[in-house]
Amino acid sequence: MHILAAFDKFKDAMPADRACDVALAGALEALGEPLVLTRAPLTDGGEGFCPILAGAAGGYMEYHTVCGPLGEEVEAPLGWVELGRIPEAARKYLGAKNGKLAIIEMASVAGLEQVPPAQRHPDHCTTRGVGELIRIAVAQEASAILLGIGGSATSDLGLGALEALGLDFCRSGQVTPAQWPEIEAIQGALEVDVPPIYIACDVGNPLLGARGAAAVYGPQKGLQSDAIDAFDNASERIAKNLCAYFNQPESSLKIPGSGAAGGVGFGLNVATGASYVPGFELVTAWLDLASKIKEADLILTGEGKFDTSSLAGKGPYALLAAAYSSDTSAILLAGVAQDEAAKIVRERFPGTAVYSTTPDNTPLPKALQYAPQLLRKKVTEVLQTLYTHDG
Repeated sequence: MHILAAFDKFKDAMPADRACDVALAGALEALGEPLVLTRAPLTDGGEGFCPILAGAAGGYMEYHTVCGPLGEEVEAPLGWVELGRIPEAARKYLGAKNGKLAIIEMASVAGLEQVPPAQRHPDHCTTRGVGELIRIAVAQEASAILLGIGGSATSDLGLGALEALGLDFCRSGQVTPAQWPEIEAIQGALEVDVPPIYIACDVGNPLLGARGAAAVYGPQKGLQSDAIDAFDNASERIAKNLCAYFNQPESSLKIPGSGAAGGVGFGLNVATGASYVPGFELVTAWLDLASKIKEADLILTGEGKFDTSSLAGKGPYALLAAAYSSDTSAILLAGVAQDEAAKIVRERFPGTAVYSTTPDNTPLPKALQYAPQLLRKKVTEVLQTLYTHDG
């Protein structure tokens, strides 16, 4: 029996690669030998994006001290991969075919989980560290840069990153660090020759409006509901100024994905010509998931919390869809599987099983602490029930 474990992270509990290993250990405990066990850690562009992709293509990691989301110093990863070692199916998403690809993970340098809840607010969080990593990648002669933008804490349109690359943002006639919403003018120019930047993104939101960055993602980053309209208006004013400064059309505000990660893609697109690539499609091709799915008899997948937001193309859900299309059995195991989301999965993919690994009424700290043990236990129980019961 060939089992594929392809999990995303269990946020605050275990990274994707450990979840895969834990699930396979549970499968081995339940079914014993002989088994063929394959792992494929998933990433949605957030935590784990850099090490998962770099590791899969035989690359390596560096760590650099850069500016964190609140202006503090953080140690952030920078991945390196030879473009020629990336599978051709994934390279088609990247215009550069030769040389070195630098991989940046926004969650590790401007991530929401890096900011204590009481300090979360779009006015205070910056993408400057992203720009600093871009400068380091340029200095080390990157042929192209791949940026994963999941899990961001920021809503600064990428102005912090552009500031690190050489732009100045003025308030009341004084040049100041990029802050919202007082910026009145833009000065300066990019100080480095930036190679092609590819932004891995599966979110189609525009920058502004009811589906924009402030309305949809602002509240989770600390923006109060009564401040959304004012923040959106300030974003529109500054975004249009940025378009004018770089002689770009204002239609850039409406590009699908420009509202993701607080508009960091918008700012980089306008100033550097950065382009969007479909995140999960890129990761699927990079990890050769299609072949792994076809070879498997059973797929185990999941993440920390599976809810209706997971149905918008996130890794585990997309994997379930691919498994169903290939007529491969699949089981989803999440720390918490929301009833509504589980019901939708069962309706769309008949025969797919969905389980929560955390017992009801378990306090969150305990659920996080024992997440690996709970996942292994549930995998063991489920597989013993499905494959070793009498009759």
